[in-house]
Amino acid sequence: MQHDIDTVATARPVRILGVNQAGQEADNALACQGRTLPWLQDTPAANVWGAWHVTWRDVVVLDADNKIVRVYNLTANDLADPARYAELRGILLDAAR
Repeated sequence: MQHDIDTVATARPVRILGVNQAGQEADNALACQGRTLPWLQDTPAANVWGAWHVTWRDVVVLDADNKIVRVYNLTANDLADPARYAELRGILLDAAR
């Protein structure tokens, strides 16, 4: 999706990255294998997952001030469905305008 979004002019750039839950570091290499998505590791000190109140496979969309605009769960919204893909793409582009 990052490559798709990069083709659209927006006021602010859209950057998609993953944030792994603290305590789940053992699978980082597997999660990154064959992918180009930037992957960050949450820590108990930062507690990003806790601060954002996310669940597994949530996409957290932030505004220019790093405030949450929307949370979109990929388990409930499979991106293999073109309508769901288009929906998330629209959410990301709207947040960047």
